[in-house]
Amino acid sequence: MQSYTIGQAARLLGVSPDTARRWADAGRVETRRDESGRRVIDGTSLAAFSVELAQSEDGDDDVSYTSARNAFPGIVTAIKLGDVAAQVTIQAGPHRLVSLLTREAVEELGLEVGMQATARVKSTNVHIDRT
Repeated sequence: MQSYTIGQAARLLGVSPDTARRWADAGRVETRRDESGRRVIDGTSLAAFSVELAQSEDGDDDVSYTSARNAFPGIVTAIKLGDVAAQVTIQAGPHRLVSLLTREAVEELGLEVGMQATARVKSTNVHIDRT
């Protein structure tokens, strides 16, 4: 079974290593020592904790209702406007998401570089690569 260091777990969860360490110290996620003496989190434990963490963040009153379950909150890092279409880039933790949408939609949403936005993904084809 794959194990993750505190730093690796933090990157996967989109938080700082200090936050991940505090969660481990508080017993929110179980750790053990590897053969080198580093604290690690088993992959299955980290997966379960990430689901629990995502569900606990669903209590936001500002969340819109949608059937798209894959939400990536982040910051708008680039907007390229064309006559009709636009390209918007969002950095959500370690994830860079690029969306093509109409210029009208960008203007109606009032999107600007530096503002918070959430990219929602609903797809019939999702490719998964093993890392």
